[in-house]
Amino acid sequence: MNTFNFHELKASERLPTPSGTALAIMKLVQREDATAQSMAELIQSDPALTGRILRLANSPAIGARRPIVAVMDAVLILGMNVVRQFALSLSLVAGYSQGRCKAFDYAGYWAMSLAQAVALQEVTARKRTVAPEEAFTMGLLAEIGRLVLATAWPEDYSDCLERAQGERLLNLERERFAIDHRSLSIMLLADWGFPENFLQALRLSFDSAPTDGSRAGTLAGQLNFAREIAHYCLAEQAGREVLLPRLQTQAANHDFDERTLTEILESTEAQWREWGNLIGVATDLRQSPPKPSEVEERPLLGLDVLLVDDDPMTLARLSKQLGALGHRIATCRDGESALKHVLEHKPQLVITDWHMKPMDGLALCKALRASAFGKTLYLIMLTATEDEDALVKAFDAGIDDYVVKPPSLRVLNARIRAGQRIIALQQDLAQERQEIERFSAELAVANRRLELMANTDLLTGLPNRRYALDRLEQEWSTALRVNRPLSVIILDLDRFKSINDTFGHDVGDQVLAHAAKVMRDAVRASDVVCRMGGEEFLVIAPNTDSAAALHLGERIRAAIERHQPTKLALSFPLTTSIGVASSTDATTDCKTLIKRADQALFQAKQGGRNSVRQAS
Repeated sequence: MNTFNFHELKASERLPTPSGTALAIMKLVQREDATAQSMAELIQSDPALTGRILRLANSPAIGARRPIVAVMDAVLILGMNVVRQFALSLSLVAGYSQGRCKAFDYAGYWAMSLAQAVALQEVTARKRTVAPEEAFTMGLLAEIGRLVLATAWPEDYSDCLERAQGERLLNLERERFAIDHRSLSIMLLADWGFPENFLQALRLSFDSAPTDGSRAGTLAGQLNFAREIAHYCLAEQAGREVLLPRLQTQAANHDFDERTLTEILESTEAQWREWGNLIGVATDLRQSPPKPSEVEERPLLGLDVLLVDDDPMTLARLSKQLGALGHRIATCRDGESALKHVLEHKPQLVITDWHMKPMDGLALCKALRASAFGKTLYLIMLTATEDEDALVKAFDAGIDDYVVKPPSLRVLNARIRAGQRIIALQQDLAQERQEIERFSAELAVANRRLELMANTDLLTGLPNRRYALDRLEQEWSTALRVNRPLSVIILDLDRFKSINDTFGHDVGDQVLAHAAKVMRDAVRASDVVCRMGGEEFLVIAPNTDSAAALHLGERIRAAIERHQPTKLALSFPLTTSIGVASSTDATTDCKTLIKRADQALFQAKQGGRNSVRQAS
């Protein structure tokens, strides 16, 4: 191929192409009359896409104030362009997870692209250049040109991949196809309607690390950083150790300290695996774990060791010897200073002499075991005797092991290695416990969200009918127990059906949300406003007698009449009819209380609407 013609390639239908719902969404967004409602309806025709759009809307990067369970809400929060790009991305993953290009690693390509997408989202969430949800799509499709070549010319591109090493691949691509995958990525994303600032950033990221400080330059630098993070996610442990210094340097260039870098790496890997499970991208492509025999031969990491001895020569000699073995050594001359050091610095292992003044090693061990931190501390006693009674006394005081003085370095090191294995197991258990606690906390949050969703009306944000009836039962029991009055107020928006029939349900929903806000502002802090369904609302007013309830009902009626939805061109003022009922000796239960309020509401409607009636 001497020349490259993108339009010919596009016409040949050999390009990776979004299909189904994603293609329909792309066409819809290009129309001038496209609405969020029409896009939501289109998304709902695809259950799989519906679930994934809701997952994106509820992700931490979006930061929604409440759980998003309606597709319409997700579209409004994300924006139509973001939904379009996201649907496009998911369609490509599903349609091109494998192909005929033998040398092209489809699984590795998508794993890398997904890791890059999550990483760029994490980076832009902390240093915003574009919306994080848009950054996700950019990261996912930044290398789409490689997939284009593998799809359009599978045999030729397979030959290029087998012959290429490093940057030589770009030259082979230009020789064979008159274009390379980088230029093709930019060309295809431009054809798909991606914004120019995305394309400019992608060009800069391919050319070199930008230093001009422009928005596109900063985004390009973030994309390069995200690529390195993606390589880190896919690397085995040895490879990660090589990549980490480069990541630390890049993090500093973006004003991220080491703690922030650690947070980004941990969050990226966790979300990368979550997204992999969600959209079918393999994230277990790293090298398999070492065999057990290899684990046994690996050197254990150095420990934070405290040496306690009143002999300065012993301290100096052991400090030098153990420090040469990779341990971090601190020293104390007596038990009291050692106890203070342990509580302040929390070493992993303590090696203490027995006979010291004023606090000896035995008293130190007992004091440490009595403290919360010292219960799991590994203790080795240096002793001049192997008398059984003395050793039993030492073990009863809490030591884990002992070494006879003068200590042999070889024997002491063996004892320390035994301690290291115990300490490693304790750390693993502590990490597992933290994971369990984290999972329990996440589960508790999820349960609270589910409970909130089950008891909340999503349109108005008010408690729903289920919550209202449960709460009324509770307030009724309390009123009987402490002998105080209880009132309920039932409200019905006047001529609401006419609003729906004339202006449509979208306007009706806005009227309901407006009325709910007015009611919330009009009631007292102790009152509970609930939506019972349709245009009917219930207010539970604890410790409120009939006169106060009637006054509260009138205040709500006047507030709704006074605060009209000015942004809606209604043909008549918004008003409400209200029925009020209060507990009396003749009221047998809370159901009777609601029934009486409902009868009063009927009288208000019959009397000409926009009024308050009290049950007799």
